[in-house]
Amino acid sequence: MAGMRWGRLLVDLNLRMRRGAWYRVNDPGPLETLVEVNNTPLPVPSAFLEIVETPPRKWSVVPRPAGAVRIPEEWTRYVVCPSCRERVQLERRPSAIQCPRCRGIFEVAWDEPYTLGL
Repeated sequence: MAGMRWGRLLVDLNLRMRRGAWYRVNDPGPLETLVEVNNTPLPVPSAFLEIVETPPRKWSVVPRPAGAVRIPEEWTRYVVCPSCRERVQLERRPSAIQCPRCRGIFEVAWDEPYTLGL
């Protein structure tokens, strides 16, 4: 996986990306980055992304985005699977969670604050 990068959205904007989910970065640029979303390259302003070179292996803890329509109202925060991007409601403060979709077991990134700007 040499040279591969992953990115996640850092702003609360509807850009066809799940908040907190990591996506493969195809072409990082100073102003715009191509991110692979559902097997389609999506141009995203680079300033709106966090980009890493190591594949993420922890659940992202996400505050409920403003105006979210596909997330139940009672979810004030949730986690996003680092493998398949499934969302799971947070009810307590677990150290690890098994994904109901891909069955992977991953630690929760409590030490990596994820806040949505804008």
